[in-house]
Amino acid sequence: MADPTGFLTTPREVATRRPVAERLQDWNEVYPDTPGAVLLPIISKQAGRCMDCGVPFCHQGCPLGNLIPEWNDLLWRDEWQDALERLHATNNFPEFTGRLCPAPCETACVLGINRDPVTIKNIEVALVDKGWADRRITPQQANWHTLKTVAVVGSGPAGLAVAQQLTRAGHTVVVYERADAIGGLLRYGIPNFKMEKKVLDRRLKQMVLEGTTFRPNTTIGVDITAEQLLERFDAVVLAIGATRPRDLPVPGRELGGIHQAMDYLTQATRALAGPLDGQISAEGKDVVVIGGGDTSNDCLGTALRQGARSVTQLEILPLPPVERPDSQPWPTYPMTYRVSSANEEGGERVYAVSTTEFVAVDGQVAGLRLVEVGGAETRFAPITGTERVIPAQLVLLAMGFLGPETTGVVEQLGLALDARGNIVRDDSFGTSVPGVFACGDAGRGQSLIVWAIAEGRSCAAGVDAFLTGEPSVLPRPVGPTDRQLLA
Repeated sequence: MADPTGFLTTPREVATRRPVAERLQDWNEVYPDTPGAVLLPIISKQAGRCMDCGVPFCHQGCPLGNLIPEWNDLLWRDEWQDALERLHATNNFPEFTGRLCPAPCETACVLGINRDPVTIKNIEVALVDKGWADRRITPQQANWHTLKTVAVVGSGPAGLAVAQQLTRAGHTVVVYERADAIGGLLRYGIPNFKMEKKVLDRRLKQMVLEGTTFRPNTTIGVDITAEQLLERFDAVVLAIGATRPRDLPVPGRELGGIHQAMDYLTQATRALAGPLDGQISAEGKDVVVIGGGDTSNDCLGTALRQGARSVTQLEILPLPPVERPDSQPWPTYPMTYRVSSANEEGGERVYAVSTTEFVAVDGQVAGLRLVEVGGAETRFAPITGTERVIPAQLVLLAMGFLGPETTGVVEQLGLALDARGNIVRDDSFGTSVPGVFACGDAGRGQSLIVWAIAEGRSCAAGVDAFLTGEPSVLPRPVGPTDRQLLA
């Protein structure tokens, strides 16, 4: 145990963000320095709040099985290098999860039963950011090479995790990405104010020095066919994500000014490198974002930085409670009212409404017709007499994703899909085609970054066993059917 009385004497304290007026003027992370650097003065005491529980339920909350009490104790004792090694023992990319993960480990913290939980996510990012700042994170090259080759299709967190694990195991790994730069949604889907791209680039540099090869601007199924891929490599891993967006087929959907959220976010990030022809911009417009999740908040923060006149987020679900509801007991991940950095910056959130029509002016969207709806028990039935129209010259659809794209490599390989359109996997993450594996959202469906990394690590163990013909020594934190514990 770190500080035996820490959970009694030290209140929960989190990283301080920059003033809203200041951070809306740029695209940098919302902290005055890296979040890890901001936390350094307080992080040891925060680590001391960890009780080193006999049964640490934070392990259950995190699919990676992070050794949270161990690195909390080591950090509190000022043994930063040992703590960093414990952190990396289960998580390839803690700088990503420390910035982007909603921290299900914290809602499973035993201290959180009747007090504020340990700031696990903040401790994680402080450890890894200091590790990078002190140049203690270095390439880990394999001691020998197996002469086995692996193609990884997709370079998001799942693809990067499986690639790093297999490279370190001595296999020759090539990662293919259809975009012009490596990183998947980490590159273009996540705004810079949540994670600056230098955070991604330094980890990619480490992977290159370890021996992983990256091939951007390559669409598998077009530039290289599935058949060619199978001929060139001993194993293939599909980490292509769940990129088919959910649409909203109501009258007026064909109007100009209505876009999928990821198209908008991708353009906004690309435009930071220079002017972009035909960019979707929120400047001077009333913006409506349909959907209330993380992607919606990313659109909110982006639109505010572009100078939107107003931003309204619409959610079909009712306003969630501030406290954990009785129907979602500890240690489950509760659906409570949360305030992101973007929510601090402005905008309005409207709950329990449904869009019935997009209103047109000269072929462009000018407004949305809304109606209030009942709860899930009524199947969100409209409430008579509650219709209204709100102005909108830009509408962004952030309603989630339906599964992986099935054209291209999935179709060419003839992979079996489940009822939801996800790629079917066996217990080793193998697909219906021998030698082809799938991990991340492509097989699981839309999920969290921490689950993507966990699946990438587990899939690597399955690939390694397939290539060597022996049980793998690589870790396997989750199985393909494991899911987050919910009420």
